Amino acid sequence: MPKPSLKDTILDAGLKTMFRTGYNGTSVRDIAAAAGAPQGSFTNHFRSKEAFAREVLDRYFAHVKGCVAQALNDKSLTPRQRLRRYLDIITGRLEGDNWSRGCLIGDLSLETSTSSEALRARLDEIFQEWRAPFAACIAEAQAGREIDDAFKPNDLAEFLLTSWQGAILRMKVERSPASLERFKSIVFSTVLKEVEQ
Repeated sequence: MPKPSLKDTILDAGLKTMFRTGYNGTSVRDIAAAAGAPQGSFTNHFRSKEAFAREVLDRYFAHVKGCVAQALNDKSLTPRQRLRRYLDIITGRLEGDNWSRGCLIGDLSLETSTSSEALRARLDEIFQEWRAPFAACIAEAQAGREIDDAFKPNDLAEFLLTSWQGAILRMKVERSPASLERFKSIVFSTVLKEVEQ
């Protein structure tokens, strides 16, 4: 009888380890040890640490897409409220980690975009895919005259996600939600402010 695959265990352990020590600070040995797996199990499932990181990214992004869907698909809220709901959901998750752990997508963007073309390209694809539901929600808000249409939905969605990533990085340094709350206050008072009817 074949041995059960340890691939999912290794991916889960590697995701947690990379969150804690980063891509460059995490070795294959660290990942295997965290998974309680022999190092050979890692090399049986992944041709390189870079290939492993790509699968970790995909797994993490699937989780992020679930948070996006939870907020942006809630039709009981207006589009503008849905955008705010997403940021509030993420704030709650970051609070659960005592403001010390941010977004793996943002972390790996900083760490690997100049050293790994494969990861840089995958991160670019992730950001483009991530932006799409926000752009659609913003377009819906603009069509309903809920927010101003001075900017294109794609540009606003890009601004929202990029600036939010910066606020998360600052949060990690401060170990405080101040940058997140500041961002939400400013963005919903300016580019996403409610149009006066």
